[in-house]
Amino acid sequence: MTDQTLIILGASGDLTARLLLPGLGALLTAGYAPGLTLIGASTEDWDDSRWQARVHDSFGAHGAAAAAESSGEATPATDSTPAASGVADRARWIRTDVTKTDDLRALFDTATGAVAVFFALPPAVTAQACEALLDVDLPAGTRLVLEKPFGTGSAEAADLNRLLTRLVPEEQVHRVDHFLGKSTVLNILGLRFANRIFEPILDNTHVESVDIVFDENLALEGRAGYYDRAGALADMIQSHLLQILALLAMEAPISLAAGELRDRKAALLRATRLWGTPADSSLRARYTAGRNLPSYADEPGVDPSRGTETLAEVILAVDTWRWAGVPFRLRSGKAIGPTGPRKEAVITFKRPPRVPDGLHGCDQPDRLRIGFGPDHLALDFNINGPGDPFELDPVTLDAEFGAGDLPPYGEVLRGVFDNDPTLSVRADTAEQCWRIVEPVTSAWRAGEVPLLEYPAGTAGPSLFLPS
Repeated sequence: MTDQTLIILGASGDLTARLLLPGLGALLTAGYAPGLTLIGASTEDWDDSRWQARVHDSFGAHGAAAAAESSGEATPATDSTPAASGVADRARWIRTDVTKTDDLRALFDTATGAVAVFFALPPAVTAQACEALLDVDLPAGTRLVLEKPFGTGSAEAADLNRLLTRLVPEEQVHRVDHFLGKSTVLNILGLRFANRIFEPILDNTHVESVDIVFDENLALEGRAGYYDRAGALADMIQSHLLQILALLAMEAPISLAAGELRDRKAALLRATRLWGTPADSSLRARYTAGRNLPSYADEPGVDPSRGTETLAEVILAVDTWRWAGVPFRLRSGKAIGPTGPRKEAVITFKRPPRVPDGLHGCDQPDRLRIGFGPDHLALDFNINGPGDPFELDPVTLDAEFGAGDLPPYGEVLRGVFDNDPTLSVRADTAEQCWRIVEPVTSAWRAGEVPLLEYPAGTAGPSLFLPS
């Protein structure tokens, strides 16, 4: 692998320390990108030694950070390898105003080899930085790496996409959705397309409904600066959960080449819309005090007048031959409890057209459950149980998904360094994801859907799926 430079704009922020650097540390520990030069850039008056100390700390804790990203639970730190330590020792800090062309030009003058720029910035600042880059002579092959959300709506996403393609070709733009790097999410492809037992029955003839749920017991965790302007709908549903929906419902690609896979996802999302009106197909709520947590409105940095939701739920329709008439419920909430929060996709099958007289106890439908933390696969169904042979009992078959070699951010960074866009979000897909949720955001702004409340540590409110 040739020498490369990774420039992180906004390197002093929470995203860099908590997710990006641990993912990079895992990648380096696995033997990738050994010739990497790491440059941190921000307006903070840091120096090389302070930046290097942060990089060393994050690399050493990459195991804990990867676990926290998926489960919210800390694990013991893992020592980095000499290769990772070497990158940390050579890391440089350059004080930079990312909205000023002269500062960015000086920053790029220090880069060597192939260059990747990671925008660890809010969407509005990312757009300003891209405007400033228009007058910078970018090295050939420069890759631009953006963190979601991609814009703040479909029009803003389209404007940003046009701006990006004035800088580099679309194939050199990597829009990072780290859920696409989760091994369990990628296992959806193997489950669907390498097993004849499941794929033929994943359609509207056999499926009653689909739930994609990512509830967390974590609360705001000091992220008010970002979260209070985003909320659960933009933070989770518009990005991560729509990507999972696309993988669950798309038609089989010819191969897993980037173009094939992303074409299938884009086609599926173009066919996706809100099930009904925002009033009957969406829900928003925010947590109040409970479980030793303050009310969201009282969290430091929160503006209560914004009405930011910490729980969002929408029901979507997918207007394809395969899925027409099947409701897809997407839900994500913070500070959920008291039992372990749900992080899973659940495919609920229709009941048999008729159960023979004399069989009793067929009280629950068959379900296929794909867990995202812990990573597992489960099939719930009914069989004749012990004792009375005519009494049916529910049983579950379980299988554990093996962990991937890399954490999600390690996977997406490997794609960046290899300039492989398979796990990045294409421009048209980013715009479609906003288009799908915009009827909801418009209705919420207009006050057509009330902002409900739920005590922290409870299950929170939920929509009923349509019959």
